[in-house]
Amino acid sequence: MAHQIRLTQLDGKLPNLALMKLAHWHRVRGDECHLTRRVHRDLFEPDYDVVYGSAIFAYSDRRLATFVQEFPRAIIGGTGTLTTRTVENVIGGDYEFYDYADYPDYEYSLGFTQRGCRLKCKFCVVPEKEGKPASVNTISDIWRGVGHPRKLHLLDNDFFGQPDWRERLDEIREGKFKVCLNQGVNIRLVNDESAAALASIEYRDDQFSKRRLYTAWDNLRDEKVFFRGVDTLERHGIPPHHLMAYMLIGFDPSETMERIFHRFEAMVARGIMPYPMVFDPTRRDLKRFQRWVLRGLYRIIPWGEYLGSKSRAQVELAHDAGMFA
Repeated sequence: MAHQIRLTQLDGKLPNLALMKLAHWHRVRGDECHLTRRVHRDLFEPDYDVVYGSAIFAYSDRRLATFVQEFPRAIIGGTGTLTTRTVENVIGGDYEFYDYADYPDYEYSLGFTQRGCRLKCKFCVVPEKEGKPASVNTISDIWRGVGHPRKLHLLDNDFFGQPDWRERLDEIREGKFKVCLNQGVNIRLVNDESAAALASIEYRDDQFSKRRLYTAWDNLRDEKVFFRGVDTLERHGIPPHHLMAYMLIGFDPSETMERIFHRFEAMVARGIMPYPMVFDPTRRDLKRFQRWVLRGLYRIIPWGEYLGSKSRAQVELAHDAGMFA
């Protein structure tokens, strides 16, 4: 008898790999899976045998709380939750099959070549959940095969931390794949060999339309090592304007706007695209800074003027309408 399974994606734009794995695991057993982003129970939904919920981001806490109220027996996981439970805890650690059926508009191939991380950043749960870096999939394991684009969206947290990274890059080059590494490359650990290797592949943004390599600069004290990595990449043919740097703000309670602006301005001066990541979503000042940066408003209106504007929304709408072009 088929079981009724609810798979609930609580956040994230990309397909949820954990839910895709669960969908495959259940469907090969004859179960019926229903993927949804709704946190409330629909009037016409069946009585489920198992309910799963996955949250990637901490800012989804309200949606998660509502979901748990609606489905108190749900199995919860993901980096946006307090639990350390993973899909591997539920179905076993050696299951690497995924079902794309619930994401019919997604044409790329998604997955991990490695799990874990060499670093132990205080704000990150990856080392606790996944441990030390280990290789888990080849490129052929991840690519969906003939009929699908040779475009890989790798979710690796520490690509060069795995022992088999050279083999993975050989597979990427030989297969003529374009690759998005949007979880970021650990620029603090980039050396001449890894920089040359990155320069030899077709790295792209998450839409596969631009040359883009993702990295991060999370605190001011890493300034020297960050730019040493930038210089190493540039020396091997990756210019700074190809870089997008995730910029954690608001994690350090002693951090000032002056220190935030130092990082921001230093990256802009080198042509790097900063991407502010607000640790505490209740910080309205930092959310405003994030919008000012991500919408490109910093190119047309100084921060002080934007902050003091009576209608920041009007400024943003005018920018979107091209009035500042």
